Amino acid sequence: MKIPSFDLHLEDNLSKKKKYRKNLLIFGLLNLLWFIFRTGTKPRRIIYPCQQDALKNVSISIGAIIPLFSLSIIWLKVKTWFSYGKAAIIIMLTVSTVSTGVILNSAFSPQEVTLEILPRASESETVSEIFVVNGPEVAHVTDLINLMGSQNFSFYQSTISGVNQGPDGLISATDVVLLKTNCQWSQRGGTNTDFLKELIQAIIDHPDGFDGEIVVADNGQGRGSMNFGKTNSEDKEQSAQEVVDSFALTYDVSTFLWDNIRGNEVQEYSEGDMENGYIVYDDEDPETEIYVSYPKFETDYGTKISFKQGIWNDAEYIHNLKVINLPVLKSHSIYGVTATLKNYMGVQTEALANGHDKVATGGMGTLMVECGLPTLNIIDAIWVNANPESSVTVGPGTSYNMATRVNILIAGVDPVALDYWSAKNVLLQTSELIGHIDSYSLDPDSSVTTGLTEAFGIWLNKSKDELVRAGYNLTSDELNMNVYVENLTLDVEPGHGIRQWVWIGSFGATLITLFVGAFVFIRILKRRKINK
Repeated sequence: MKIPSFDLHLEDNLSKKKKYRKNLLIFGLLNLLWFIFRTGTKPRRIIYPCQQDALKNVSISIGAIIPLFSLSIIWLKVKTWFSYGKAAIIIMLTVSTVSTGVILNSAFSPQEVTLEILPRASESETVSEIFVVNGPEVAHVTDLINLMGSQNFSFYQSTISGVNQGPDGLISATDVVLLKTNCQWSQRGGTNTDFLKELIQAIIDHPDGFDGEIVVADNGQGRGSMNFGKTNSEDKEQSAQEVVDSFALTYDVSTFLWDNIRGNEVQEYSEGDMENGYIVYDDEDPETEIYVSYPKFETDYGTKISFKQGIWNDAEYIHNLKVINLPVLKSHSIYGVTATLKNYMGVQTEALANGHDKVATGGMGTLMVECGLPTLNIIDAIWVNANPESSVTVGPGTSYNMATRVNILIAGVDPVALDYWSAKNVLLQTSELIGHIDSYSLDPDSSVTTGLTEAFGIWLNKSKDELVRAGYNLTSDELNMNVYVENLTLDVEPGHGIRQWVWIGSFGATLITLFVGAFVFIRILKRRKINK
């Protein structure tokens, strides 16, 4: 029996529904095209947040269109549904929606391995020094400082010479110490907050009594946080902000998230501009084509800091700003490895400049030349991501299951030597122990660019060339490195990871479509029984 009022209502709104379905279809197609373009030939990128959002949008679009399409046709042309052909179409549409989700066979790393780290003594007159503490009992800041001090490389600057201190030491009691962390990633992708806490404690334990200031800073390019709920630490809820707050009642310790000023272009304090923001060079570097940019900002305690020029005292710059660079050692999906040099991506701003694109040309070297080398680099290799380019779990984003614990801290002044040595002796070794057989993307001696924007070894050497041209004595040759090691390791059985099936997509649209399909299928069966 026909219901006129209902039919008229449907007919009046049919054109609106068609327009709505058309818009949904365009929305879904645009998201699908963007997803294909951004993913390219690298399926592992499917797990990136932007790709996941695009997939969800595609799934939602299809899942919303199908019920609208189905209901309209069911009510307007109910008799035509009960045929095998239309039933097949329903099934095909349902399957197509289900297929908008992506299933990945993901390889996860074992939780801990033990590495064999050997010392090295160079016979060269000009060497770069690397200090390594290896093992859960010694991978601590105090052990690292003691190892450095044993080789006359004092952490504390003091007029009194002694253990770990002297006139040539790094950090004075009145310095402003900027700890450049990695705050762009949660879980194992960011700087270990236990390590951060130990370092802050070591600084305020200055033998002359610390009367300076400490600021923890980074630019996560819009996705950074000092307050992640899942962090790289034993207590997985211990954020960088929580660590800082534990000292702030007694000492001048604060955080500054440069994300919040990354889009504000300003001038230097000396030019009368007191606003927080980024200085951006007018011209690109002739060699690397990077537009150099760096932050200037005022801390919670009123200290005005220019990352390049130092501390502004309302009349001139004073040079007691000491930068300690604290990268996490990880694989990188397009640049092979991220460590000391790549961590300076969090110094420049992507909102106003082009730093990330120019990593390949040596741009991080240019940035260090213009802003000055860090006073010290300490690589956080307590947990590493040693999954190479060929793995779906390649970094830089690193969840708890993607990381491997190796319990190592690595320090030095030469960023090139640190990156070369750490990749070759820590990442490559770990990658082999956890079962990877094609780890060329982690190898600083490899020039293979398959799947990469640029091979790690190539852009590392281009960065080195920039620094050498500026007069720095740096090396990527292990024959010119002194490696001092304190080993205290436990035997840990190496594993080959575990595998887990991961679903990425939208279940909501799929469930709706399955419900509609099931409803129509049951009606078909009932109709066939009646006809019989």
